[in-house]
Amino acid sequence: MYDGRALVAAAAELNPDVVVTDIGMPLLNGLDAIRQIKSARPATKIIILTMHAEPDLAADAFRAGASGYLLKTSPGEELVEAVRQVAQGRAYLTSLIAKDLITVLLDAKKEPTGEKLTGRQREVLQLIAEGRTMKEVASLLHISPRTAESHKYEIMEVLGAQNTAELVQHAIRMKLVSV
Repeated sequence: MYDGRALVAAAAELNPDVVVTDIGMPLLNGLDAIRQIKSARPATKIIILTMHAEPDLAADAFRAGASGYLLKTSPGEELVEAVRQVAQGRAYLTSLIAKDLITVLLDAKKEPTGEKLTGRQREVLQLIAEGRTMKEVASLLHISPRTAESHKYEIMEVLGAQNTAELVQHAIRMKLVSV
């Protein structure tokens, strides 16, 4: 099993045409991993294969740069077809959530999950929600503990959280971690 950081490193090393990944991963969630992979290698196509049937999450995945989205409950042949379609430059969306996703995309007033935070803030929030100490967060992100603490307090301000427990609740709602 890959964590998000290992996925980004593997994609940089292996230079794949198509990456199949999940949203829920330790150390760096799938949405932020997509952003980093696409930033370093825009031609790489990414397919999300997940248990999350929420249309908001699918919309966030496409906004992050995914080319395909299907569910782990989808038949195996659907994954093969998704890879084929995405490799040819097309987008792929499982029919299991297509109608709901269209509704979400047409709702212009809806703010995408996690869009209030920067990429670094989402990384810090995920690590906090995974139970990491601020010293561990700093070490994993190659920043000082003071900078990690600063990010934590900025996140609390943006999200209106009063304590770490509320930060964890936000991370769960944003699907940065799963329970």
